[in-house]
Amino acid sequence: MPWKECHVMDERLRFVARLLDGEKMAPLCAEFGISRKTGYKIYGRYKTCGLNALTDRSRRPYRQANQLPMPIEALIVRLKREYPGWGAPKIREKLRQQFTGPHLPAISTVHAVLDRHSLVQHRRRRRHRATDTGLSRPADPNTLWCADYKGEFMLADKRYCYPLTISDFASRYLISCEALSTTQEIYAFTVFERVFKERGLPNAIRTDNGVPFASPHALYGLSKLAVWWLRLGIHIERIKPGHPEQNGRHERMHLTLKKEATKPAAQNFLQQQAKFDDFIDCYNHERPHQALDMKYPAELYTPSLRPYKGLSDLEYPFHDRTITVTACGRICIGKRKINLSQLHRDI
Repeated sequence: MPWKECHVMDERLRFVARLLDGEKMAPLCAEFGISRKTGYKIYGRYKTCGLNALTDRSRRPYRQANQLPMPIEALIVRLKREYPGWGAPKIREKLRQQFTGPHLPAISTVHAVLDRHSLVQHRRRRRHRATDTGLSRPADPNTLWCADYKGEFMLADKRYCYPLTISDFASRYLISCEALSTTQEIYAFTVFERVFKERGLPNAIRTDNGVPFASPHALYGLSKLAVWWLRLGIHIERIKPGHPEQNGRHERMHLTLKKEATKPAAQNFLQQQAKFDDFIDCYNHERPHQALDMKYPAELYTPSLRPYKGLSDLEYPFHDRTITVTACGRICIGKRKINLSQLHRDI
């Protein structure tokens, strides 16, 4: 049996018709599921306006309590056209001198009036474009590390895997290949901290401009991970956007990794990590490299002499003023609020 469509207009018409037939208000309201106050209101509107009163009425208020009077709005528009270079603060001050009423519009109200009349020129927001840094070609291990995420792939259990890889530039030694479920920086912190404890600190790390290595909207494009590296004394190298060949050694390793450790993919993350570990051992100790005169990377790589000791406390000169960055990423100097970035709140 199909559902019966029920329109509000038809229900009100039936309600009024049964009242006109002599039925009592109280039981009729109970049957229709409305209060007696609503029933009397519907019946009163019908007696006043007829059938047109049974349609839905607009819920828009009859007047705006804080609406700006039209003469003042017209005066704002006239002043702007008379002085095109004036902004809302100057026009509001001119109003204060000419207008003697009790309620003077706020600067934001004046600006809203000008914007409503298309008298405000909106400046185009400059879009930050990522840029590269100078790239080095060191010949000694641990002078430069390369880090990147190999393209994601799906495991047999239908979950995506994002391998985070770290290699040494000079020796091509594959330092780490971690199977992660996301590219969020919190997991990258864990991987890099473990590697730093095992291998020491490099002089520099080369990455692309993607998350979590960089942040497109932060100051100088720095992410929390990049700030952590800088505080550890590690320089940052970034390749030019759209030019992965500038990190060609690392990308070439990704090709070998894809062929030998991801096809076919493992059942889950644990089994996939086991495949990555076997690949690291073979890549570093068994696979000859033509670019290394058929040597193994493990023959050329040695751990860094810079041990990882964690972050030291920040110390500033006594003549400097220490200002804490708020949780929303800004500093407050008197009444001035200067936006920096949320990544500076922990510095």
